[in-house]
Amino acid sequence: MQEIKCPKCGEVFQIDEAGYAEIVKQVRNREFNDELARQKQAMDSEKQMAVELEVTKAKSQKDEEIAQLKNQLEAKTNELNNIKDKSAADLKIALAQKEQEITQLKGTIESNKSKSELAVKTALQEKDSLISDLQNKLQLEVKESQLRENALKDQYNTQLKAKDETIAFYKDFKAKESTKQIGEDLEQYCLAEFNKNRAIGFQNAYFEKDNEVSKSSGSKGDFIFRESSADGVEFISIMFEMKNQADTTATKHKNEDFFKELDKDRNEKNCEYAVLVSMLEEDNDYYNTGIVDVSYKFPKMYVIRPQFFIPVITFLRNAAMNTLEYKRELANIKNQNIDITNFESDLNLFKDKFLNNVDLAMRQHTSALEEIDKAIKTLQKIKDLFEKSDNNLRLANNKLEDLTIKKLVRNNPTMKQKFDELKD
Repeated sequence: MQEIKCPKCGEVFQIDEAGYAEIVKQVRNREFNDELARQKQAMDSEKQMAVELEVTKAKSQKDEEIAQLKNQLEAKTNELNNIKDKSAADLKIALAQKEQEITQLKGTIESNKSKSELAVKTALQEKDSLISDLQNKLQLEVKESQLRENALKDQYNTQLKAKDETIAFYKDFKAKESTKQIGEDLEQYCLAEFNKNRAIGFQNAYFEKDNEVSKSSGSKGDFIFRESSADGVEFISIMFEMKNQADTTATKHKNEDFFKELDKDRNEKNCEYAVLVSMLEEDNDYYNTGIVDVSYKFPKMYVIRPQFFIPVITFLRNAAMNTLEYKRELANIKNQNIDITNFESDLNLFKDKFLNNVDLAMRQHTSALEEIDKAIKTLQKIKDLFEKSDNNLRLANNKLEDLTIKKLVRNNPTMKQKFDELKD
């Protein structure tokens, strides 16, 4: 308990510690707030003084800067006035020079104008003279061109007449030839064209007549082209069929009449591409444009005129060269499969031979067992015979042992007498 004296009435009273602490807290808080208010007031006054001091400094600096700027402005203004005065004097001098140049130019223009008029008149006179000369030359050239045209017409008519005569000759010649001869001529043409280019780009190529008749269809192609790489991998093969027709033939064949048979020959001879070299349908622009792809009807089939024989081989060959590496890998895989197949075949052959040998051995073994059984039976019979013989010998021996003189002479008095005499 604490005793506290009231400052107003002087009365002394007691208070517990909690009440005392509360009173002390109130007094302390009041003193703290008072001290805080005094500190805040002092700080506000210091802040106000600092702000006023800074404002005073800023005003003085601003006044100094303004004074400097005014001085610079006056200096620039004086400089501009000086430049302005100098520029005005220079401008007057330049204007005087320009006026003098303009006067000189006007005189030059007048002089040039008179010269130009004279030059124009001279040019017009020369132009009229040139036009007259050109007209004369044009008339002369027209006459010469007419003469050349007439000469060309005569020459063309002569050539046309000779061409007609040549066409008539060949028509007559073709009419006299057989259809087989016409076809053979086309084949000889293609063979000759290939042999011309063989040494250039087809040194390792095979191009020969297809002389092997298919057993299934009984047909064959005309030529087969094959080419392989240096390591023996075939990367392109083409079946060629050559078709020609005489002009006087009553029944005109079409190219598509031979597609199916050509595709069959290609597949039977294991060729990748099929090409029909044809002179049929001579007026058909579709086949006269170049290399015609008819793969929409039969795979990898083309129709060409004879002049595209070498280009189509080159075209297909160059395209196939890009697939050589894949075909080489495919050939390796195929060889591996062939090796595996050969291994399996050898293994199956070995198994068959082994099984045959085993079967033969089993049959021989069975025969041997049967022979052994037969031998055993024979030996058994011999054994039985020996046993019977032994039995007979035993019986004979028993009989022999049982045989005595008494038994012998029992019913024979004469022998008994003899034995008795011998005995005596």
